[in-house]
Amino acid sequence: MSEIERPRLSLGPILYLWPRERVFDFYAEMIETPVEVIYLGETICSKRRQLKPEDYWEIAEQITAAGKEAVISTLALIESEGELKTLKRICADQRFLIEAGDLAALGFLEGRPFVAGHSINLYNHRTLDFLAKLGLKRWVMPVELGRSTVADLLKYRPPGVECELFAFGRLPLAYSARCFTAYNRGLGKDNCNFCCGDYPDGLLVTTQEGQAFLNLNGIQTQSATVHSLLPALTEIRDLGVDLLRISPQSQHTADVVHVFADCLNGKLDPREGTVRLRQWAPLGLCDGYWTGQAGYRLGMSI
Repeated sequence: MSEIERPRLSLGPILYLWPRERVFDFYAEMIETPVEVIYLGETICSKRRQLKPEDYWEIAEQITAAGKEAVISTLALIESEGELKTLKRICADQRFLIEAGDLAALGFLEGRPFVAGHSINLYNHRTLDFLAKLGLKRWVMPVELGRSTVADLLKYRPPGVECELFAFGRLPLAYSARCFTAYNRGLGKDNCNFCCGDYPDGLLVTTQEGQAFLNLNGIQTQSATVHSLLPALTEIRDLGVDLLRISPQSQHTADVVHVFADCLNGKLDPREGTVRLRQWAPLGLCDGYWTGQAGYRLGMSI
């Protein structure tokens, strides 16, 4: 990355179950924001069929027509033959770049360029080299890796491979074959009644002392507080990171995008930007694994 370049902004896929029309309206709004890359697709649960692949392709066409890059994201956890068939169908469409949430996607891409999602355990340069030979164009750093590991990986990344950081949103921490949102209602995964749709930003879990602990999103477990790397913008730029990902939330996503864009363009100091972000994170901000210390403690001073 040259000195005059700055990380581009990307918008991650919607992680929650939102009504179909709301999804269309959301992407229509996002097209008007400064994000340059927009990811879309179901990454959590194959039972969420409010939107079909054709719907995502239609939205992706609109994104492309607006001069932005559209990337189709896929499931992070493949559990059935039916999910494999759907994955194969999605990968067969060659109009858009694919974000592989599970390595099973690589078998269907047949050497075409792809993005490795943060759910893929890409922890060292040997894995980077291996995936680059299979067509890796970009990888989203696993959220559990801190800045020292990020720096090491960037030193040895193959030529032409981009690095993307999860820069804002509730951290995706784990995936399970069970749906804990349904379990909270006394329901099984097969008869969940799509109850995750009642929680447009996930279901908060608190400790017995009432402290925010985790956030449940179907089979995915997230951080309760919102992760933000905006205070680390200068060092992220110096490391040579190519893209910063903003994960959608039900409210104020466009506002978050504009704050990041203004900080990247030098119009706003990251410290002031963080003050603004705090108003859209009711449980507070954290810096996750970035410094290798307890993220929630550091988040108290952000």
